[in-house]
Amino acid sequence: MTQELNGKVALVTGGAKGFGRGIAAALRQAGATVFITGRDQRALDEAKNAIDVNAIRADATSSNDWDRVIEEILNRAGRIDILVNNAGGGIRIVPTEEQTDADIAEVIALNLNGPIYGCRRIAPLMRKQKSGTIINISSSAAHYAWPAWGIYGAAKAGLNHFSRSLYVELRPHGVRVTTISPSWGATGFLGAAGMDAMDPDTVSRSIQPAELGKLVTNVCLLPDHLCIQETILWPMIQDVSPM
Repeated sequence: MTQELNGKVALVTGGAKGFGRGIAAALRQAGATVFITGRDQRALDEAKNAIDVNAIRADATSSNDWDRVIEEILNRAGRIDILVNNAGGGIRIVPTEEQTDADIAEVIALNLNGPIYGCRRIAPLMRKQKSGTIINISSSAAHYAWPAWGIYGAAKAGLNHFSRSLYVELRPHGVRVTTISPSWGATGFLGAAGMDAMDPDTVSRSIQPAELGKLVTNVCLLPDHLCIQETILWPMIQDVSPM
């Protein structure tokens, strides 16, 4: 284990599976004390043992759960230096006319409201510390329009704009805010959204959780006077024409 983030405390939402687990593992390998949250207790327990992190069962869309998680981390670790709002999902990727109002509300709650709830609570802690890094995991769908991705893309686009505004608010206090927008990933996203899985070759050439974890860690390791505001991460196998 390297020690570049030794002494830092990180919180990764949705950290038991997929990109979140890759992010949590990379931060832990860099020396950070890592807390992960999620709704699947079995997955949390497995990740806790496999990658040596602390696990707290919580729903990222719940204000009460956010309060409870932050209180527990502060009681156990005394501070929060890194927040990665990774929890998200497509829910149902179908044309707008096939969405229900409940689907729309769930997509927005998970991909936009939840990260805002976390940032609202953690921003004053980091401002008081005069340091901290907030990374919001968005999506290439925030930047490009594909059929059936409109609701999800709109929620992620809202997250991107919120992140820019939060950066402006927190920059004077030494707190960085970064948005990372990955595209095709080797995760369970498609299945969870009721879509067909990619073929194994495409999966192998898509973004791996460990690769996104390395990028997140590198963002956290930037010198304190530098911040990457926003970046899109593409797998080379994905053709986006026109860009």
